[in-house]
Amino acid sequence: MAFHLASALVLLSGLLTGTIATKEPGTPLCSKKTFKSLRLDHIDIKKLDVTSHHNFSTSGRNATGGVGVIPDIPGIETPSVDICMVSVTYTHPGQHDLINTYIGLPLDSKNWNSRFLMHGGGGWYSGGPSSVLTPVLLGYASSSTDGGHGPSASTADWGLTSQGKTNWPALYDFSSVAISEAAVLGKLATKLYFGSKAEFSYWHGCSTGGRQGHALAQEHPELFDGIVAGAPAILWDKFAPAGLWGPFVAQLLVCVVDAFTQAAIAECDALDGVSDGIIAYPGQCHFKASSLVGQQVNCTEPAGIVTITEKMAELISAVWDGPHSTTGQSLWHGFHYDSSLASMIGTSCTSVENCTIVPFPISEDWVNVFLARNPKFNIDGLTGQDYDRLFQQSIDQYASVIGTSNPDLSKMKKEGTKMLAWHGMADQLVPTNGTIEYYEQTRDLDADVTDYYRLFLAPGVTHCGFGSGFDPAETVFDTMRAWVENGTVPDRLEGVAVAVGNTSATRTGYLCPYPQVFTYISGDINSASSFTCV
Repeated sequence: MAFHLASALVLLSGLLTGTIATKEPGTPLCSKKTFKSLRLDHIDIKKLDVTSHHNFSTSGRNATGGVGVIPDIPGIETPSVDICMVSVTYTHPGQHDLINTYIGLPLDSKNWNSRFLMHGGGGWYSGGPSSVLTPVLLGYASSSTDGGHGPSASTADWGLTSQGKTNWPALYDFSSVAISEAAVLGKLATKLYFGSKAEFSYWHGCSTGGRQGHALAQEHPELFDGIVAGAPAILWDKFAPAGLWGPFVAQLLVCVVDAFTQAAIAECDALDGVSDGIIAYPGQCHFKASSLVGQQVNCTEPAGIVTITEKMAELISAVWDGPHSTTGQSLWHGFHYDSSLASMIGTSCTSVENCTIVPFPISEDWVNVFLARNPKFNIDGLTGQDYDRLFQQSIDQYASVIGTSNPDLSKMKKEGTKMLAWHGMADQLVPTNGTIEYYEQTRDLDADVTDYYRLFLAPGVTHCGFGSGFDPAETVFDTMRAWVENGTVPDRLEGVAVAVGNTSATRTGYLCPYPQVFTYISGDINSASSFTCV
């Protein structure tokens, strides 16, 4: 595929900042005039910038963006893109917010594949101009939004109007409002530029992007034909405070935490009939942390020998079990035994005896900014009753704003939209069982949910990809396209893992739609035919 014009007529434009605009017969004009009717009734556009770029480098700009792999272009190490970039700055009258939406369009209409694709964000990052580059490089029209705050802004900068006061419009913008508006603006701009609307529209995100995908499925499924939602941080009102459970109950060296994880993997790896470093049956794993009491761990950073105690084992068990109230009630899910707990029990140590807690940043921000409404709030000294109160406050005040937990997908079903969710079972940031809980709730409401919404679990895969298991991150989008455009129902989801016994090679497996379980039968463990869904 050619990603730049082979020949062009030179056209000067005062709208471009040092960029030479070119136009061939039939090629749309990348100018403000083309987008003069770009608007939404309920927003006030403050600024509209339109710029064309030739051979615009994707280097250092989040080039992969989570969708597939940047294609190999012979003789070109860093792919570049010819793009019409539209930037829209707007506000919702009376809400004192300011949102930036970025729209990317293949500069030459011949390079447009007649499709629209949006990427999701991560953490507190909704998106930005870099998020549209890969879709355009691959032939899609695209849009993205900063969600009302830039990537360098601290959460307190936008989450509070002043100390003690939540910035509710900003949180709504981040949660879902700005995302749906970016989709509408992007699709309108696509039609204005190319003269026709996209034949198919897609969303692809993971983590926050997975939550955004579920928000779109629940609230605005009419905007997309297909939604890919990996490791979705849904039920945010519970997930976010639950992320402080680890440092609240435990302060352990990372090397000690890792010793428990590796011991659990060693004991439970072969439950599926094959030893490949993956716990495929976490529900059958009954490893006892107390079995390591008395063993010594040789730590290197910092250096020293640590003897595992009963207290350490109790703390690890508490993190595996998940947050509980002072009365013993389960508040949220814990992590699977092969999930690295370092992110949830983070410490910074100068010696094996001197460590300080480093909380999971998303959860720390959530508690400080949105619950305590004090950026300088310190979790040190919190009691169990304090934690219970904060957890309940999060549910009471924010479930309807950012929980993204409505299991009623009847609107999505009516629209004909498809959603494909997947989650690594060794996810170390977003507990897999939260996604399972939500999926089961949708299934309870509609026994035919698999006709339009399917969940795939990936044993041994960490947050949004990687790990020892079969990683579907690079194949899931093509699977979604086949479902939407060809009616190919995803009964399997291809994943790739490092080959057992040969780290320089890979092996392929086919993950199963929940509740089926990816299971080894017999034969070569590096062969896909040796596994099935049970």
